[in-house]
Amino acid sequence: MLHNEQSYTLNWPMRISFFCATPALEQGRTPLADSRRVLSRLSPATIGRFERLGVLYVRNYLDGISLPWSVAFQTEDRREVEAYCCTVSVDVEWIGGDRLRTRQVRPAIRTHPQTCERTWFNHALFFHVTSLPAEISRSLRAALPEEDLPYNTFYGDGSPIDDATLGELRAAYKAETVSFPWERGDVLLLDNMLVAHGREPFVGPREVRAAMADPYAKLHGSAKATPNAVAAAS
Repeated sequence: MLHNEQSYTLNWPMRISFFCATPALEQGRTPLADSRRVLSRLSPATIGRFERLGVLYVRNYLDGISLPWSVAFQTEDRREVEAYCCTVSVDVEWIGGDRLRTRQVRPAIRTHPQTCERTWFNHALFFHVTSLPAEISRSLRAALPEEDLPYNTFYGDGSPIDDATLGELRAAYKAETVSFPWERGDVLLLDNMLVAHGREPFVGPREVRAAMADPYAKLHGSAKATPNAVAAAS
């Protein structure tokens, strides 16, 4: 699924580089989409609603289904988890004593700090349960209540993202997607805020290395939540 790396955080990498050490025998491309053009394809109503509300990301750390919180946060101390989440504007809820659920509201649209262009910069579609393979999505939804799914996204006020809007997002990404076959030694450099990337399935061995650099907060100031994220969270 196409995405901008770590858009759900407050301190994403501005640059991503890829190096093809071993191309796949079949497929294995790294599809790309201009996030500015994705935004331009969305209806004013969709843009307006996401701008007002932002995106709510809900994650449940479930043993056997996703990473347990002790692995994800590299600690057995719940207080350390809570302290860290407080610094990055993530709400923490302990379910049944020791199961962790986190919630965070982030903007759906960001302004590039150097080009001043507005860009569709979020994981609203990537983390939505319907973006999983259909059989997995059906199985998870049959086995778990909606609020207990390992990952899911909503509008920032907690209301569900409707099927029509999800379809609109998929169509916009599809219309703007381009790709190329990797060759050994190829290098690809991306501006993470301007270009979304993904990965095709592949046949045979494949080694495409990735490196991330230039953290947003270090280069462009504070990593605090933006005003519309705070408004949506409140």
